[in-house]
Amino acid sequence: MDRLFQAMHMDWLIGLMRDEGLAYGDSLAQEMLPGGSDAVWQGLVERIYDAEKMEQAVRAGFDTAFGDADPARLIAFFESDAGAALVLAELETSAAFADPSVEEAAREIWREADPTDARQQLITEYVEVNDLLEYNVAGAMNANYQFFTGLVEGGAIEMSEDDILRDVWEQEAETREDTREWLFGFLTMAYADLPEATIAAYVELSRSDAGRALNRGLFAGFDRMYGDQSLSLGLAVASRMAAGEEL
Repeated sequence: MDRLFQAMHMDWLIGLMRDEGLAYGDSLAQEMLPGGSDAVWQGLVERIYDAEKMEQAVRAGFDTAFGDADPARLIAFFESDAGAALVLAELETSAAFADPSVEEAAREIWREADPTDARQQLITEYVEVNDLLEYNVAGAMNANYQFFTGLVEGGAIEMSEDDILRDVWEQEAETREDTREWLFGFLTMAYADLPEATIAAYVELSRSDAGRALNRGLFAGFDRMYGDQSLSLGLAVASRMAAGEEL
């Protein structure tokens, strides 16, 4: 597992997610806290998005969901030149997406793309084989649920569990459409310069037992991480809103 995570540059990905989380924490404070962000809030957000804790959460969820699958084929792919190029393309695109204008440009490129184009068909196949849209929508909705739960447990709002579920599900269609655009925009930009043979090989790998275990493990790990972070953010916001005291 260590060798697989190293080949996939998981530490780099976690670092990008941490930066994204810090930026989100700042925008959340501007939206929900009367005084906005301050040094105390920033310190709390930095603890929530601690890179070591993030990696531990991902690894714990991943190891459980991956089970006893054989990672040899995965390691061989990601350590190959083709696999390394694919990982690098995804990471560089993730970093670029920190700029909202880049993300919007990628979405627009996908909207205007020819769905019958061979590369677009491979991307669509990759999404369908891995059930990426459903996994991402479920992850986003679970994170929203955990955030509301944190607000309730922290005393900021009064909602029953049914109320929270109803509110989250009311956003499902909007979440799904936004996720679809983000997902296909991201992959269209990331895989734009990769040989089609590399994408096809990745699709084939995804169909294998090892590929399914990888997909299952990654989403289990990241869902666990995002769930913990969302709950913590909800509790933190509630504490500041309800008491008006520094944490």
